[in-house]
Amino acid sequence: MKLFEYQAKELFEQIQIPVPNRVLIENPEEMAKATDEIGFPCVLKAQVLQGGRGKAGLIKLVSTIDEAHLQAEAIFSKAQNMSGLLIEEALQIDKELYVSITADPVSGTAMMMACSEGGIDIEEIAKNIPEKIHKITIDLSQGIQTYQVRGLLYEMGLDDRLIGTGTKLLMDLYHVFRNHEAELVEINPLIVTKDGKLMAGDGKISIDDNALFRHPQFQVTRAYYENDAEFEAAEEGIPYIQFDGDIGLMCAGAGLTNTVFDLVNDYGGNVANYLEFGGPNYHKAKKAMEIMMKNDIKVLLIVTFGTIARADVMAEGIVEAMKELNPPFPIVAAVRGTGEEKAHELLRSVNIDPLIDTEQAVIKAIALSGGVKQ
Repeated sequence: MKLFEYQAKELFEQIQIPVPNRVLIENPEEMAKATDEIGFPCVLKAQVLQGGRGKAGLIKLVSTIDEAHLQAEAIFSKAQNMSGLLIEEALQIDKELYVSITADPVSGTAMMMACSEGGIDIEEIAKNIPEKIHKITIDLSQGIQTYQVRGLLYEMGLDDRLIGTGTKLLMDLYHVFRNHEAELVEINPLIVTKDGKLMAGDGKISIDDNALFRHPQFQVTRAYYENDAEFEAAEEGIPYIQFDGDIGLMCAGAGLTNTVFDLVNDYGGNVANYLEFGGPNYHKAKKAMEIMMKNDIKVLLIVTFGTIARADVMAEGIVEAMKELNPPFPIVAAVRGTGEEKAHELLRSVNIDPLIDTEQAVIKAIALSGGVKQ
């Protein structure tokens, strides 16, 4: 679960990582009160879960109340799924740095990365100037060590006067990472102000979904997702990813879903979404179909291989969904596994011709979507 910037900064503030003064508003009518509290100049920052907000016109520096109202109206009208508008004091910036902590799956440690150039796309620096990115690994059983952080800061070329406060800040950032069971914490930019202070100019935190039950203060809402389909799938615990093609995938088993995805692309088709209703969700065919109907797709491709998740049970759900929901797109199905004879009988009862070969099903779906086999 990704947190919004204002939520990340609240967690930073709780552990005494310095953050700018700020107010979150929900509509432009609250602007006057917010700017009275923050003052001018200030920065308007759309609270959306996307990168490149500045390039998209969703972050604006304003100097007057009239300018603030004008820019706020523009941001509210432009932004999608915005959780609010953060009104934040404008800092006097001397330098921008980058720092993050994430899990390293290869070593089983935490990895802290830092760069003396922040506020820009760190991916570009990693690609073009990798020597500018400095890293340390942290043994999770021992925790972060002061000497590690100080060494990292010196490698970055941080001014001696900031080593002490910088060490405390990065040690505190690690505690945010551990205490909230995060997959990622990031400050970009970590600002060095003209009066020699360190300040978290932005914040990103992504919490492990499997740990959310231990952090009930973070509730999933529609604002965290780009569309209704993603939100409803998340509420149901159904793995779902949105793309922009023509063929909807509704498959049982993550490995099978990935295989079908690759086959569709290999044969020249385009996938509209990835929905995996296997495992504990194999009895949720009707809900999966409801989610699929929120997509603008030309054809639905259903591929399952049921062993413990029985094929006949999944077919029963598909048939029930078709009778109740009357989906507006053609359906191609290759349903195999335990009880497949019964499954095929059920599918034929709603005029679906069950296929045995997955590649044949993929080719047929591509043809129905208007594509051709390459």
